[in-house]
Amino acid sequence: MEGITIRQLGPADLDLLLSVPDGLFDEAMIPEQARAFLNDPMHEIVLAFDGDLVVAMATGVILLHPDKPPSFFINEVGTRDSHLRRGIASALTARLMEIARGRGCKGIWLATEPDNIAALALYRKLGGQEEPVVAFGWDDAF
Repeated sequence: MEGITIRQLGPADLDLLLSVPDGLFDEAMIPEQARAFLNDPMHEIVLAFDGDLVVAMATGVILLHPDKPPSFFINEVGTRDSHLRRGIASALTARLMEIARGRGCKGIWLATEPDNIAALALYRKLGGQEEPVVAFGWDDAF
């Protein structure tokens, strides 16, 4: 990860987030959504930089429960093709988990497709336990 820096974003970083070149996130930035995300204290985002270029990202959200401590859902992890297999996604995911634990979360989880070989390797490398889960989706969730 030589030359790579990681930064946690907050509400003051809207212009930075909106300036991320296409190709890293699934879709183009929607300014209102980006602003809402950064302003919501339950959402977290970390970016990896190679110089000034954003080369990877990871996002997550704190989930509150009425009967137990908060948990943390890692929503998305992505790396530009030019920077794959350098440990950047591992570092970003580990940083999100550190942030979640620092905020009192007692369960950290995520889901991925069974044929996403790169994601499966990453999460296994980080020591995640595979759980038997059946997922349901509505309104084009998948």
